[in-house]
Amino acid sequence: MGYKIHQIEIKLPPPLLKGKTSLEEAIAKRRSVRRYKPEPLTLSQVSQILWSAQGITEAGKLRSAPSAGATYPLEIFVVIGKQSLTNEELPAGIYHYEMNSHSLRLHLQGDFRLDLARAALDQGFIASAPADIVICALYQRTCYTCGKRGERYVHMEVGHVGENIHLQAVALGLATVEVGAFHDEEVRKVLAVEEEIKPLYIMPVGKPR
Repeated sequence: MGYKIHQIEIKLPPPLLKGKTSLEEAIAKRRSVRRYKPEPLTLSQVSQILWSAQGITEAGKLRSAPSAGATYPLEIFVVIGKQSLTNEELPAGIYHYEMNSHSLRLHLQGDFRLDLARAALDQGFIASAPADIVICALYQRTCYTCGKRGERYVHMEVGHVGENIHLQAVALGLATVEVGAFHDEEVRKVLAVEEEIKPLYIMPVGKPR
């Protein structure tokens, strides 16, 4: 079992704003991949993917994905395993992406990939990927402004973010798949987050086999 810890915060490398793979190439190559090589990622790759998900792209804290009324209901967690990153002294654990500082804050220490896979109907590829991104939502941020229809807007937004992550992974020579089949409450317990925080997507990331 892990334990909560809030003292460790890792500043991520700045994201690149221009890559070698065109948007058109990334779209053409995008596939749902569930088999990953047992090879680590780099911190720069993790940084780039998280920036594509919820990174700040403009003054005023506008982000990389659109949000209804700029309410930004999503919270991003990364489940990182042992030796999941190349040449990085990063403890295995569940990290929260701090978009304002573009950093990772250690939320829970330990390797929780297997627990996450079990909560996701025993989908083993979640445990074998070096990292798993879990996209969660605080619905009240959007529903407070938009009412009941805000739920629809939140679901639209997680789709935007999922596609951003997927295309960015492809552009980096990596692979992923959007996973929506899991027991919500069990995933929430693995993450050790409040009941108001609802998991919507799990996206394992790794080098494709």
